[in-house]
Amino acid sequence: MSEALPPKTCSIERMVTVDADVAKVLSGEKTATRRNGRYADIGEIMELQGRKFEVTNVYSQSLGELTDENIKAEGYSSVEEYKNYIMSMHAGMPWMPQMRVWVHEFREV
Repeated sequence: MSEALPPKTCSIERMVTVDADVAKVLSGEKTATRRNGRYADIGEIMELQGRKFEVTNVYSQSLGELTDENIKAEGYSSVEEYKNYIMSMHAGMPWMPQMRVWVHEFREV
């Protein structure tokens, strides 16, 4: 799976910024994040509170393709819980299963 990725649309420093999400990354509950743009390249390092996390995979996925495993990596227990969280962050945005997002998977180094 080595298809060329399009240019980044944002910087890795903005990939995980919500305090609750930062806490989930630091506790090991969250090992992936979905954004509507590409925030990092594979191998890039994200730093949170002095700890380093390496991006291990970046790929596109539609919201309708979310699996229980995907949601667990996001730090949530169900697709519904994740959906409610996303909707609370983006008031008025409809949940569209066909909408594509960029998945950024990472691990502590």
